[in-house]
Amino acid sequence: MDRYEALRTPQGRALLDELVARSAEPALRLGTELRTRYPADLVVDALGQAELRGRAAAKFSRAADLFLTRDGLEQASSEAVARHRAGRFPAGAPLVDLCCGIGGDLVALGADHPVLGVDRDPVHLWMAARNAEAYRVDVRTLESDVRDAPLDGASGVFVDPARRGERGRMATGESEPPLDWCLALAGRVGAVGIKAAPGIAHDVVPDGWEIEFLSLGRDIKEAVLWSPALAGPRVRASVLPPTGPAPVAPDAHTLTGDPDPPEGDPDVRVVDPGGYLLDPNPAVTRAGLVSELARRTGTSKIDPRIAFLTGDAPVATPFARTLQVIDSAPWDQKRLPARLRALDVGSVDVRRRGLAGDVDALVRKLRLTGSRRATVVMTRVRDTPWGLVCVEPEITPAGSG
Repeated sequence: MDRYEALRTPQGRALLDELVARSAEPALRLGTELRTRYPADLVVDALGQAELRGRAAAKFSRAADLFLTRDGLEQASSEAVARHRAGRFPAGAPLVDLCCGIGGDLVALGADHPVLGVDRDPVHLWMAARNAEAYRVDVRTLESDVRDAPLDGASGVFVDPARRGERGRMATGESEPPLDWCLALAGRVGAVGIKAAPGIAHDVVPDGWEIEFLSLGRDIKEAVLWSPALAGPRVRASVLPPTGPAPVAPDAHTLTGDPDPPEGDPDVRVVDPGGYLLDPNPAVTRAGLVSELARRTGTSKIDPRIAFLTGDAPVATPFARTLQVIDSAPWDQKRLPARLRALDVGSVDVRRRGLAGDVDALVRKLRLTGSRRATVVMTRVRDTPWGLVCVEPEITPAGSG
């Protein structure tokens, strides 16, 4: 930490400012020249922070002032997601942020709550405190194993258990502390939020808890488990607009309802593909809310167990990408190039769901020369292998579906 403190001295700040001003220059040559005027260790650390701050700009609005480690940045939630989650806790309630890391959630929680950040990594804890200063947020920190953290007086807890250990990423469902320990916090505090991987199985979460799946645009980021004191419906899909980091949380589009039955929802029609195809947001599919989206948009499924919807008119919704179908037929990979040439397609994206195949090999073999860009959908229609060729429709996205 002494080396990071050196970057906060006048000399360290001057070096960091110079790196920003000269960011377009080759790093190797720049580093060599800077070592003639600054201590070598200081240059190495400054170059490392400059590189990480550049990467962090996609997550944090004040990335240029943050202190980061590679692992800490990778594991930190984006500013938009952290601020959205912080809004689930009652304003002003004293909170504890367990496993706070470099402070991404700590900063968001501290904007409207008195908050204590707890972590056993002294470097990350030091960075969390400095990063809170960068956002002008007052927080307290404590170096401790989270199992020993004092929770007396806290109205709520947020915990982001580690899913990466010394040997790399842990198996699905494993974390440190384990999920069972995190869930038990609700018996001590009541209001608990637990960050989890988006692939978490619904059945490992107790009754009375809510599972919220969060996406930034079409990029699913995580799941959050909310204890009964904070829970709404059993599942929720929340889609944040991909506007980049901002000091104010963007409004999320939220879809709730009952999850789809394993064999499909009998109340939603299954029909052949129509003129338009809806590709639901990953947060919607992970939440099991495809049938709910069908009901809200007046669309139908093309297969009981496949998460594509169809209709005869364009649909504007934040919960799905809408494509216009220009060709629909049983899947025939040998005839696909001729079909695409006849449609004047010169480049494709391939979307595969419910049908096996090597997408990269397929694209390499097409060798198209047309003027249109299309999406080739490999899927199943009424359990029959099917292929659709789609293009972007001319519709204006609506607010919330």
